[in-house]
Amino acid sequence: MSVSTHVLDSVLGRPAAGIAVRLFAGEDLLADGVTDRDGRCRLTEEATGAGTHRLVFATGPWFAEQGREAFFPEVVLTFAVVEPADHHHVPLLLAPFAYSTYRGS
Repeated sequence: MSVSTHVLDSVLGRPAAGIAVRLFAGEDLLADGVTDRDGRCRLTEEATGAGTHRLVFATGPWFAEQGREAFFPEVVLTFAVVEPADHHHVPLLLAPFAYSTYRGS
């Protein structure tokens, strides 16, 4: 299973470059990275196995660097991997006081 994400700043209508992201399976850290100038981050190309996975986004430091107040110091997205061979793209639409997500393609 490969895992990627795409973070968009929904207030400014732009990609959110420079957000640190970590991928966990259970308590094990599988990968980490930082969103690029397009707000994208591919965390792994390797199969990670079935089960519960989490993406942890360091949103607080990212907002602070911009001098913006934020309610969520981090965003944790937990998702189930049923088909480990599938690609899992988990986007994050981010604002200082709200966020949403969905399973992408």
